[in-house]
Amino acid sequence: MATVGIIGGSGLYEIEGIGNVKEVAVKTPFGAPSDKFITGKLENTPVVFLPRHGRGHRISPSEINYRANIYGMKKLGVQAIISVSACGSLKEEYQPMDFVIPDQFLDRTRKGRIDTFFTDGIVAHVAFADPIAKEIADIIEQAAKKLNIKAHRGGTYVNMEGPQFSTKAESNLYRSWGMDIIGMTNLTEAKLAREAEISYATLAAVTDYDCWHSTHGSVTAEMVINCLNKNVDNAKKILKTAIPQVGKLKKFSASQALKFAIMTSRDKISAKKKKELDIIIGKYIK
Repeated sequence: MATVGIIGGSGLYEIEGIGNVKEVAVKTPFGAPSDKFITGKLENTPVVFLPRHGRGHRISPSEINYRANIYGMKKLGVQAIISVSACGSLKEEYQPMDFVIPDQFLDRTRKGRIDTFFTDGIVAHVAFADPIAKEIADIIEQAAKKLNIKAHRGGTYVNMEGPQFSTKAESNLYRSWGMDIIGMTNLTEAKLAREAEISYATLAAVTDYDCWHSTHGSVTAEMVINCLNKNVDNAKKILKTAIPQVGKLKKFSASQALKFAIMTSRDKISAKKKKELDIIIGKYIK
């Protein structure tokens, strides 16, 4: 069985049926992850959970150590990640309490988030035209349909910086571009997951209409939290159904993402960097 990673809120690992639950502290060359990882099993599928903002929601989207989080997932043997996230809707038909399974991202971050493992003497150019793993998105979509939970397939997730919400000018600009939902975290995770050869998909829970909607008012933290709390049970139901199916997959689209991506001559890669990235690049440079 494949090992499935879940990144999301701190309550998601409390899914009925998860057994052998343990907390695991993981050390990485990039510093500390957001929190301890929670490992367990669901129907014989190994599962690894991580609250991206830390338990108690202590870490801002701009301050998350994304490299440490994804490296930790890789170190624990994760082959597929389902990212559960709150998002704002940029379209009337994507209503609060719906889910969206996007297939594209647009980057609007600007504070220099480190979104690559390949720095300090090693270069890799990874194909990223299709950032979401179709094999996982298909399973999430099928799970939602089976449960009769409204989930829209496809669309573009705008990854804004945060932690502030959008201005009306920004929100209307993204709508004019044809964007679908907006959030603060998933693109950085997806880039690093691809470099780590982990297939990645997003299950986005719509909590608000950002600030563009004339009758719903501007988004507030209270609005987001209230809606997300109401929808967490549906997210858990989708995960409980999807995780065993992802675990049964034999092939993952990101499994050889680095096969032709590492550009640096092998004799120019330092021993320190080889050791640091061994779990990611080892099979390509030995």
